[in-house]
Amino acid sequence: MTASISLRSAFLLTMALTSCASSQSGTTLEADDFEERLKDGNIQLIDVRTAAEFASGHLDGARNLDWSSGQLEAELPNLDHSKPTLLYCASGRRSAAASTYMRAQGFSDVDDLHGGILAWRAANKLIAR
Repeated sequence: MTASISLRSAFLLTMALTSCASSQSGTTLEADDFEERLKDGNIQLIDVRTAAEFASGHLDGARNLDWSSGQLEAELPNLDHSKPTLLYCASGRRSAAASTYMRAQGFSDVDDLHGGILAWRAANKLIAR
């Protein structure tokens, strides 16, 4: 096992033992509030689900960086740390962990979608295919 995988595993264990829905520098947003943040324009929108989940429907303009496979972690150097970032997954669990991780890595403004794309669909919001 490599050092980065060990660190990520330790981080995930820590996240499992603590609440990760909100922090001082990021929040979990309901669908309507998440949609309002999207309207700000200068946003990094990241879908942290698998490629297959992404292909089944996603938010327009989202970039797919799978959290579970380590893809998001690998792409962090290519993302703008100062730019507002919105994350979502299927139900909110992976995006909450990913947003906490990103804030710990120096991202200043990270929010995730409460309830994930399931909540987005339940609120009758648009899905891209």
